[in-house]
Amino acid sequence: MASLFAKFKSGLQKTATALTRGITGLFTEVKVWDEEAFRNLEKTLIEADLGPAASKKIVDDLRNRYELGELKGSEDMIQAAVDSITAILRKDFRTLHFNESGLTVILFVGVNGSGKTTSIGKLASLWQKEGKKVVLAACDTFRAAAVEQLALWAERTGASIVSAKQGADPAAVAFDAVKSALAKNADILLIDTAGRQQNKKSLMDELSKMRRTIEKLLPGAPHETILTIDASLGTNALSQAREFSSQTGASALILTKLDGTGKGGAACAVQEQFGLPVLFVGLGEAPDDLQEFSPENYARAIFSRD
Repeated sequence: MASLFAKFKSGLQKTATALTRGITGLFTEVKVWDEEAFRNLEKTLIEADLGPAASKKIVDDLRNRYELGELKGSEDMIQAAVDSITAILRKDFRTLHFNESGLTVILFVGVNGSGKTTSIGKLASLWQKEGKKVVLAACDTFRAAAVEQLALWAERTGASIVSAKQGADPAAVAFDAVKSALAKNADILLIDTAGRQQNKKSLMDELSKMRRTIEKLLPGAPHETILTIDASLGTNALSQAREFSSQTGASALILTKLDGTGKGGAACAVQEQFGLPVLFVGLGEAPDDLQEFSPENYARAIFSRD
């Protein structure tokens, strides 16, 4: 079985190739690191979608250490960049909050196509394999395809599913799902919701109603509200998700489709922009390619050179 770092390295290969090509070129050309060289390094980091704020923070750190004489050559610079990125991602890092006293309810939100339903299916697969009893709730009642996709994941993983006819009240489906999960003594309930960018007030009202319904049946729930972001869209995805995040009260993030982009530095940009922990990252198509996030493995992988 591949090591955890090997999975990150494989999933972030396109980003590593793009980053190291630019940085290796810089290190080859630059004999003395002056202001222009550091500006070019910052530009290279921004082009890999680490974001302006995180890129500036990394370059400021490297510049200070270089001026103090701590960094001599390219190897020192790369290791310092890895350390700086790790520090940024460690700031708000945590693992998922489970309800230790019973059922854990997790609500998933995000714009259309961000990978909510697939992430739910992959997490169901992970936790079912660990021996946990998982229930899925198909509360995206606007798209028949979303319910069908979730039903396929339920069949594939052995998880239970609660759904209703198209157009049903999502809060009513959430109510039935919590009731069913409690009756089954389930460990985890994963709730899929509609991913709409328009009619925000309507969507927020719907989510508020779902929260009230869930809380009434199970005080303290939902225990996590996870926002999924398609990392392959780079900064466009971040601008789309900014308002969605503030409106939905997201508590944590999943970054999907990191393997499909050469701009996989999005975790840093996300951290600076949202101040929310990244819990999982999508590094491929297979169920076990959704991995628990590791700041150290992520930072090492995007600077991997072989």
